[in-house]
Amino acid sequence: MKGGKVYREGRFEEATVVVRDGRVEAISREASAEGGEVVDCTGRYLLPGLVDVHVHLREPGFEKKETIASGTLAAARGGYTTVFSMPNLNPAPDSREHLDRQYEAIRRTARIRVVPYGTITRGQLGRGELVDFEALAPYVAAFSDDGRGVQAREQMAEAMWRVKPTGRKIVAHCEDESLLNGGYIHDGVYCREHGHRGISSESEWRQVERDLGLVEEIGCPYHICHISTRESVELLRAAKAKGLPVSGETAPHYLLLTDEDLREEGRFKMNPPLRGREDQLALINGLLDGTLEVIATDHAPHTDEEKGRGLEKSAMGIVGIETAFPLLYTYLVRRGVLSLEKLVELMSVNPRRLFGLEPALEEGAPADLVVMDLDAEYEIDPAEFRSKGRATPFAGWRVCGRTMLTLVGGEEAYRNEQ
Repeated sequence: MKGGKVYREGRFEEATVVVRDGRVEAISREASAEGGEVVDCTGRYLLPGLVDVHVHLREPGFEKKETIASGTLAAARGGYTTVFSMPNLNPAPDSREHLDRQYEAIRRTARIRVVPYGTITRGQLGRGELVDFEALAPYVAAFSDDGRGVQAREQMAEAMWRVKPTGRKIVAHCEDESLLNGGYIHDGVYCREHGHRGISSESEWRQVERDLGLVEEIGCPYHICHISTRESVELLRAAKAKGLPVSGETAPHYLLLTDEDLREEGRFKMNPPLRGREDQLALINGLLDGTLEVIATDHAPHTDEEKGRGLEKSAMGIVGIETAFPLLYTYLVRRGVLSLEKLVELMSVNPRRLFGLEPALEEGAPADLVVMDLDAEYEIDPAEFRSKGRATPFAGWRVCGRTMLTLVGGEEAYRNEQ
C-alpha cells in the first residue's frame, strides 16, 4: 500500500505498508513488495483497524434485528476490524454450551474479529445467580450484563471478588432500576415541554458511584459502558486520580446530540438517553483530559417495526457502526475539537490496550488496518447500510470520511469500489 499517510506512534507520516502472510512486514518510505499487489493510497490515510468494545450483533436469538454476518460486514464498512459482542442474546452467553453457539456462528459467518462478552448473571437478568466466571474467563473478553445493571450492591461485590482472580474486567451497564419511574427519554427540557416521562441522570451515576466504591475496596478491573452524564464523568475522573483500575466509554450520539435535538421518532430513542448540553460538554472534556479513554458505538439494531412506534413505544437502541468514524471526524476533528490522532487513539489504540488486544499497523503485528478517504463527502443514507438496522438520528447529515479498504489479518473484509 503506497502513497498514503500512515498512523505510526501517535502521528501520521507518508510511508509504504507491506503486508505478507497476514502481518505487517514493513512500514517505511523505501519499503517494497516485489511481485505483490500494489494498492495506490495516494491522498488517503491508513489507520490501525478500529475496535468497538460495545456492539449488539443479536445472534443467536434475534436474527431479525441483525446477524453476525450483516453486523460484521457493517462494521468492516465502518472501518472496524474487531468488535466485542454484547451478551443480550438467546441463549445468553452464561455457560460454555451457550457461548459455543455464538462461536459457531462467528466461525461460519464473521467478516472481522468478534470477541464475545460473558454475562455476569445467569440469563443476563441483573439479579439472581452469578455465572461460573472461572470457567468462562478464557473464552470471553470480559463480563457484562449490558442492557441491565446489577441491582444489588452485595451481588456486584461478590461478582468483583470472583472476577478479579481471572484477570478479566467487569464491564458495567450502570442503571438503578428503582430510579427509572417508567421513563424513556432524559428528564430534561424536551421531556417537560412535550409531556413525556423522564429518565433521571441519577439512575446512571448512582450505580457508577456504588461500583467505583466497590472497586476501591476490591481492586477488580472495571469499565463503564456508554457514559452519558456529567456526574459519571466526574466520578470516573476522581477514581482514576486515586489510581483505581477503571476506565469508561461514551458514544458518538452523546457527543453530537442533546435532548434538545429530540424528535417524536424512535430513531432518537436509546438507553442511556440523549442528555443535556452540560452533560455533552462534560463528555467532550472527559475525552480531552483522558478521563474517558474509549468511544464505542453501542450499535443496537432493531427491526423497522420495533423502531417505528414513536419516542414512547419504540425499542431502545440505534445503529452506529457504519457512521461513527465519519461523524466524529466531520463534527469533532474538522471543527478543531479533537485531533485526528486523538480520534484514532480513542477508537483503536486505547481499546486495544485496555482489553489486551495486539497492536495493529506496526511491523510484525496482524494486518488489521483500514484505508480512509477523508476528503470524500456524502450524505448519510440508511438505505445504504449493510446492517439490518436502519434507525439512526443522523440520517441526512453531511459527513466526510469514507472507508475504502478494510483488511483483517491481511484479508479483504470490505472494499469500496467507488
